[in-house]
Amino acid sequence: MRPTPRLAALATAVPPYPLDQDVVVARLQELLRGSARLDRLLPVFANSGIRRRYSAVPLDWFDRPHSWPDRNRAYLAGALDLIEAVTRRLLDRAGAAADEIGAVVTVSTTGIATPSLDALLVERMRLPRTVQRLPIFGLGCAGGAIGLARAAAMAASLPDRAVLFVVVELCTLAFRRYDDGKSDIVATALFGDGAAGALLRCGGSGPAIVAGGEYTWPDSLGVMGWDIGEDGFKAVFSRDIPRLVAAGLGQAAREFLGRHGCTLGDIDRFVCHPGGPKVIEACEEAFGLACGSLGEARLVLSEFGNMSAASVMFVLERVLAGGRTADQPWRRALVTALGPGFTAGFTLLSRP
Repeated sequence: MRPTPRLAALATAVPPYPLDQDVVVARLQELLRGSARLDRLLPVFANSGIRRRYSAVPLDWFDRPHSWPDRNRAYLAGALDLIEAVTRRLLDRAGAAADEIGAVVTVSTTGIATPSLDALLVERMRLPRTVQRLPIFGLGCAGGAIGLARAAAMAASLPDRAVLFVVVELCTLAFRRYDDGKSDIVATALFGDGAAGALLRCGGSGPAIVAGGEYTWPDSLGVMGWDIGEDGFKAVFSRDIPRLVAAGLGQAAREFLGRHGCTLGDIDRFVCHPGGPKVIEACEEAFGLACGSLGEARLVLSEFGNMSAASVMFVLERVLAGGRTADQPWRRALVTALGPGFTAGFTLLSRP
């Protein structure tokens, strides 16, 4: 039989600089003083559902213009510190040693690293020199769900070793101080920085990772992604995202679950990426859930903002810890997130 990978531990981390939403609004009004477009878009901040986020750089870093090399240097320093912190927490929580790691899967789409982040982590933490490495770039917010499934596939092929899965996104570094375009303002209202991860191994008593899958909408390449400017990444968002989610995510999930002998009715926990309030509402509609059902997603959005691929792992950590539903046993959980493509990623978890 194919070995079953299981979650031995989960961990999250945020950088040291908190960004309260009202402070961000005040600073943005100073930087874009006189912008009529900003005045029209200010309600985005109030309606974001976000109270606080975290940044890898202090707020005054954004007062100055920065080149792409400047931004990427900040990305490399901040990202490596965060995935090291996550890795140490995972090893501690799993009671594992670094030399038990047989593979490292890293997910990130907010900076460029060559050598990749996993190679930098191997060097910094003196991980085994024979470790297999899989760096993943370009999945955006879907990277948490899809990357977890990729890590599980590697764990199944390495039944005697642990697999380290880490995701880190420093979304705030894409802020452009002179740009009042709608996508830029929306990104400024939503994005935060964070990292998360999981240690996977075959055996043990943690939740099993049963399956992973994806669905890419046709003719949707322009829905979400990055444009490239001289000073780095520039966010691209379509207003159609909530509509696409509400109309198509449910059917895509049903088809994915059907291939693995399940239905939406078999899912006890929905672990959804909190892209924003409208996206969370669209997920509830797509899955036939009552309004307000995705409480953990809303909590993560409020406390940390949209951390792209890392966010769904923050939600998963809270769902598995119990939270509002600690007294309600569950058997199956569906992890889902959406990213450029336009693509939905799915990972199915189960426990005895």
